[in-house]
Amino acid sequence: MKVGFCGLGVMGSPMARHLASKGHDVVVYNRNTEKAKNWVEKNGGSFVLTPREVGEQCDVVMVCVGNDNDVRSIVLGADGALAGLKNGTVLVDHTTASATLARELSAACTAKSVGFIDAPVSGGQAGAENGALTVMCGCDDQKVFDRVRPVFDAYAKACQRMGVAGAGQLTKMVNQICIAGVVSGLAEALNFAMRAGLDADQVVEVISKGAAQSWQMENRSKTMVRDQFEFGFAVEWMRKDLGICFDEAKNSGADLTMTKLVDALYARVIEMGGARWDTSSLMKLLTHPKK
Repeated sequence: MKVGFCGLGVMGSPMARHLASKGHDVVVYNRNTEKAKNWVEKNGGSFVLTPREVGEQCDVVMVCVGNDNDVRSIVLGADGALAGLKNGTVLVDHTTASATLARELSAACTAKSVGFIDAPVSGGQAGAENGALTVMCGCDDQKVFDRVRPVFDAYAKACQRMGVAGAGQLTKMVNQICIAGVVSGLAEALNFAMRAGLDADQVVEVISKGAAQSWQMENRSKTMVRDQFEFGFAVEWMRKDLGICFDEAKNSGADLTMTKLVDALYARVIEMGGARWDTSSLMKLLTHPKK
């Protein structure tokens, strides 16, 4: 299949690479054209200068950028991907964005007889590099999802349609709320263990075999106790995602008391200079408290 990919950041670049390695003819676009050129030199395929050109050439166009406004700048307008997409093609948004945007784009695509899937991912940079992402999809038409599902297999270990447009983004919000609570609890627990004079690694070795086990415990506990926070998803991006959750909660009436507390802790991490530290850096607030 001829697949377009717009956005070659830490997630998009390896995702596009997996598409190329699986035999898809990949056309890439990036706001930094030099990055697109370098990607093609390493992975093959071709690059273009506007998102519209991606749409004109491809059966499916993937977008993976920063936020709602970034997505709109790529998809909409005279040079946007949607302007170039033909009847029967499909637009996929892998960006973690709002459910409101997903519904807006779905309506715009429907007006042009173009399929749309909101498909945020979980698994971080490591999951993208290893082709082991979880993809949560919202799509109004099961047939559209079924047509694109084999393309997702290039970089997904799990992929499921959660409902109509917006359902993928809502599921990603659930994912981020869970992560916020788990990381906060893990940070407090590890700090408690260390202050009690226990060997934190040994504690984790034991409790990770029981009900306390989590992905965060398995993959971040050792680096957390060693004051290392250069792994995975950045704090500033987590705060962006949690902001989306809060906006949605206003509409649904959901209580996000715990999540708001964790978001406030992340704000303090940023004040410490940790905007680009990974989300496990909540530990820093406990091991290096303000005097």
